[in-house]
Amino acid sequence: MKIAFIVGQFPVASKTFILNQIIGLMDRGHEVDIYADVPAYQSSVHADIQNYNLYRNICYEYPLPSELLARQVDKIKLLTYCLFKNPFAALSSLNAAKYGKQATSFKLLCRAAPAISRPSSYDIIHCHFGLNAIRGLLLKEVKALRGKLVTTFHGVDITKHLQVYGNDMYDQLWTKGDLFLPISDLFLKKIVNLGCQRDKTHVHHMGIDCSKFKFVSRHLSLERPVVLATVNRLVEKKGVEYAIRAVAQLINKNIPVQYNIIGEGPLMSDLQQLVKDLQMESNIHFLGWKEQGDVIDILETSDILIAPSVTSKNGDQEGIPVALMEAMAMGIPIVSTQHSGIPELVQNNSSGFLVPERNVDELANKLEYLAMNPNTWPEMGLAGRKIVERDYNIHHLNDQLVDIYQSLL
Repeated sequence: MKIAFIVGQFPVASKTFILNQIIGLMDRGHEVDIYADVPAYQSSVHADIQNYNLYRNICYEYPLPSELLARQVDKIKLLTYCLFKNPFAALSSLNAAKYGKQATSFKLLCRAAPAISRPSSYDIIHCHFGLNAIRGLLLKEVKALRGKLVTTFHGVDITKHLQVYGNDMYDQLWTKGDLFLPISDLFLKKIVNLGCQRDKTHVHHMGIDCSKFKFVSRHLSLERPVVLATVNRLVEKKGVEYAIRAVAQLINKNIPVQYNIIGEGPLMSDLQQLVKDLQMESNIHFLGWKEQGDVIDILETSDILIAPSVTSKNGDQEGIPVALMEAMAMGIPIVSTQHSGIPELVQNNSSGFLVPERNVDELANKLEYLAMNPNTWPEMGLAGRKIVERDYNIHHLNDQLVDIYQSLL
């Protein structure tokens, strides 16, 4: 099959789940093109970007210069080129009566240009996140892209974005889209309630390569503290503030713990100040962003993973965090929250504990229980590994995705 992915920024270190799908499809012999808004500038990229030479498959939105005269000259060049390659798509992209400012600003033509510049008939156009699906729908309407439109919903697109754009933002997509792949049962119910036809939906999880995460049964020796870890971006919905306050309760009870926070983000300085105010600098450490190999090394010496996710003030929610899957695959017990799709992954009282959002005392209670009862760790870790192998193994999921595509075609 020939497949187009519409993904927004690419490559992005925090979205390896998209990369895993792309390379999985390539490994199965399918052709993949990637349509992205702008390059994601970062100090390093996932090794598979280089291994699969993916930059040759990426089509970035045409960038217009900011300087006015140069911008006008580039618009003329772009329009001339697109009229030569695909006059219908070029003129449709400039239909101000239908597309308004997206047409008059040349934004839609800039987005259509990569598809216009190459043969753009695909079996599948797979859009990750709802806003990218709306973009894909527009590119189909102007005949820049052709193919069955498939949308994966991840979380922010049916939580925060609905508050911003309204519950009717996907009404056209429900009608004109061909298939919708929410990543959890919770999100399936949500999109059906929003107006999506049930027979156009199929829950399809994101997943991990379990072979890259070695299972080790966790045990505690008397000579060292309990090592806790969190792996995520430092943004509101990750709830790291509540984990810090819960860990502080344990330390104040003289329970020997060390807490490592892996990740970066806009809340870094605020969280560091909180740790300083609580006088916990010797026990709570910020390790910054790490390559996946370094994350695995840190998790290998960790005993418990904390993922205290919350619904942010703007409505943003998690999907099912990949970091939880990775930790469970390694045999690490989980302490997380009853948030979004997390209860579909973490079985409460089996592979870990789930507490209400923002409940510091309950977080502290569950962490204290695990710290004082390390004999429970091996059974919890094994239960978690089995769940991930059964339901979140990327190889099985990519096989399922191919079957889903073929059924649609």
